[in-house]
Amino acid sequence: MRRRFFDLAFTPAVRDQQTRRGSRSAYTAIAARDGGDGGDVMADKLSGHEIAFIAARDSFYLATISEAGWPYVQHRGGPPGFVRHLPDGTIGWAEYAGNRQYLSIGNASVDDRAAMLFMDYPHQQRLKVLGHMKAYDVDSRPDLALLLAVDGYKARVEQLVVVTVEAFDWNCPQHITPRFTLAELEGLTEPLRARIAELEQQLAKARTS
Repeated sequence: MRRRFFDLAFTPAVRDQQTRRGSRSAYTAIAARDGGDGGDVMADKLSGHEIAFIAARDSFYLATISEAGWPYVQHRGGPPGFVRHLPDGTIGWAEYAGNRQYLSIGNASVDDRAAMLFMDYPHQQRLKVLGHMKAYDVDSRPDLALLLAVDGYKARVEQLVVVTVEAFDWNCPQHITPRFTLAELEGLTEPLRARIAELEQQLAKARTS
């Protein structure tokens, strides 16, 4: 994997802190091995691993930059797989009606740089993605609307968002507290509930006999 993420995220100020705190040499070695952090590096291309990880998520965090220079972080959610990997290598999703503040969309119309954080809490994994974000009205891109439609999801689509990926990186699992959705807990406890039901039936038969 090309380390485009290092080129974009490791600014001179960041590299200075890494040097002062003793981590710079390790990152330099990784970058040299993977071809980044030393010049003009091509944008990262998502592999099947990243694509599958994103497709399994039912939410992510989206960061944009306002005209005043303030970062803004917003939560995005939907059915698992609502973020799609598109044929041209971009990723996209349908924007559903919400509180109608349009902060992320407004920010991206001026500065298209965006950051996304995809979390897998049960397995303590997180994927960071940097890219350029663009929003389209539904009527202007019916082709895109078909690609991003989520069958059976009852929410009104307001816009369609596409992100051209520039870079990505995986974080270590440290300090990610495992958390589980209701559906995940039900899947984990299904064998236990089946075993309890089996034992209850055996106990009822024993009492009858």
